[in-house]
Amino acid sequence: MFNCTVPCSQLEEFTSVLEAAHKVTVLSGAGISAESGIPTFRGAGGLWRNFDATELATPYAFAANPSLVWEFYHYRRCIVAAAPPNAGHYALEALQRKCEHQGKLFTLLTQNIDGLHAKAGSSNVVELHGSMWRTRCCHCNNIQGAPEPMAKEANIPSMQLPRCKLCNGLLRPHVVWFGECLEVETMECAHNALEDCDLLLVIGTSAVVQPAAGFAPLVKAHGGAVAEFNTEDTPISDNCRFKFHGPAAVMLPTALGI
Repeated sequence: MFNCTVPCSQLEEFTSVLEAAHKVTVLSGAGISAESGIPTFRGAGGLWRNFDATELATPYAFAANPSLVWEFYHYRRCIVAAAPPNAGHYALEALQRKCEHQGKLFTLLTQNIDGLHAKAGSSNVVELHGSMWRTRCCHCNNIQGAPEPMAKEANIPSMQLPRCKLCNGLLRPHVVWFGECLEVETMECAHNALEDCDLLLVIGTSAVVQPAAGFAPLVKAHGGAVAEFNTEDTPISDNCRFKFHGPAAVMLPTALGI
């Protein structure tokens, strides 16, 4: 159980900073999606069919066994398709509308590949790690939607795996796997969102993986405020002026007054 009570002094100070901010940026991670029932595949319970799920999210795993990796992502998409956004997602969508109405600059950066922010109504979401709902051709790099494999069991024949509509090359999930770099355009969007940021909300992520690990220190170093929403302290907590401990679905509506 979490003690989700927020001291009035902290809530008032946070509200004051939010109201005064001209540029607001959000960084969300797996924690907010976990509250919608989506597995994080980290730590305890991080196995899928006795495979370490994080070991499947690599270009090396896909090269060795594309059938297995596609089956894993089919399983993940089935879970996400049935998962509704939670109150935390909707609070961020409401914050975006409020900021835009007030003429503030607002950017939502997410490490999640599930699309739940867009499902909740958020627009122009910067998906740092890509999307499980898009694919990319391994041959011509064309990006398209994510069709289902013709077969859904293990050891799917290669030609029954999703293929490119342009060149018939093998498609892969359009996500950033371990060992891969973020796309240049995505990094530019993130940099622009963090530059001169007045308030950064870090939600449901420990932000230990680069480049996200540097976001909070960067904002703090340039005089911006950082607010962390998490169920526990994280490696970036020391950079945070505000700490809201508890589920995002509870703490975000409370802190944002939504």
